[in-house]
Amino acid sequence: MPVRIVSDSSSNLFKLEGVDYAVVPLKIVAGDKEYVDVPGLDTERMLRELAEYGGKSGTSCPNTSEWLNAFGGADTVFSVTITGALSGSFACAHQARREYLELHPKANVFVLDSLSAGPELQLILEKLRELALAGKDFAQIRDSIAAYSKSTRLLFALQSLQNLAANGRVNPVAAKLAGLLGIRLVGMASAKGTLELLHKCRCDAVAIRKLTDEMARQGFRGGKVRVAHCLNEPLAARFADAVRERFGASDISIVPCTALCSFYAERGGLMIGYEGRPLDTGE
Repeated sequence: MPVRIVSDSSSNLFKLEGVDYAVVPLKIVAGDKEYVDVPGLDTERMLRELAEYGGKSGTSCPNTSEWLNAFGGADTVFSVTITGALSGSFACAHQARREYLELHPKANVFVLDSLSAGPELQLILEKLRELALAGKDFAQIRDSIAAYSKSTRLLFALQSLQNLAANGRVNPVAAKLAGLLGIRLVGMASAKGTLELLHKCRCDAVAIRKLTDEMARQGFRGGKVRVAHCLNEPLAARFADAVRERFGASDISIVPCTALCSFYAERGGLMIGYEGRPLDTGE
């Protein structure tokens, strides 16, 4: 059963070896300028220009037509989006599914709201690849990936919350305090796909300790860890060392943030996806 896997660019993953994979870009908009989240975009320059611009900036999700084009005429499609609590990407992908099935009534299409972003999507996409290459049928992959996504988690450690606050994602007061006091904020993606701030840390060492404490509390016992950094590879490497020291051998990879994740993580930020215990969604 040929399978096409599609994600929006919040996944930080432009290539997924061994499977048919497509990415639909989100965009960062500042005044008349638009940054499209595609391979090759200079994120450091983007962040510098956004800082120099000083005006209001925001993001734009892929529209329904872009999702439809990404489905590419495939008979079986699995798509994964950034959390629907923070973006309209899931809603557009879901509408694209409805329209696609009208055009291709024999097709199978599943759209998953990751309730997250960045490296947690990477884990989900890697699991989709594993299931597709194992020859599972549509229903098996759908049910397995829905279950798996409940056990993946996202933590973040940010030096600035300016863009998140400006776009209504976090409390502006917390963002201002972080900027004034030089505090690194540790938080997580909640069960509802919103951002939840957990700890205020005075230095990187404390932030790393709080991150590994949260991983242990949320059920990590060794396994896959995916780290995305915004122009801060040394801190990402320190964090990876701390994970290995505390939990033993783990499957850890480190990648730079692409444009969308760079916009929200901001310079110096980390995003961490890992395998923990299933989230309590309250359902």
